[in-house]
Amino acid sequence: MRNVVWLISGYAAVSLLTLVAMIMFRHDATMVTEAVWVRGTIVAAGSLLTLFFAVRAARGDRRMVLRLRIVTAIMLVAIVVIIALPGMFPFWFKLEQGVCGLLLLPVVVQINRRPAVRP
Repeated sequence: MRNVVWLISGYAAVSLLTLVAMIMFRHDATMVTEAVWVRGTIVAAGSLLTLFFAVRAARGDRRMVLRLRIVTAIMLVAIVVIIALPGMFPFWFKLEQGVCGLLLLPVVVQINRRPAVRP
């Protein structure tokens, strides 16, 4: 689970850095659109909540493992949709979402993998 916490920490860091970039470039309407504001803010807040779930899951809280499974799968699907949507988000934001997706994909795989049966 330590690997999961590290990956989600990276996801949270990228999301928060994106929020900082959005604030810095807020006057450029082509770079920071209304859709970017909405999605970027939700992702930043959601990444912190996801990190909380991961830390609690790593400490053995089974309910948090379930929540982590659900949230990371939903976020990964949302990222794929955002990248696939033509014209709604600027390229830089789709690139950032791709990085987030690359950080979440191994998390989704790892926490949904069945434990090996030991003889």
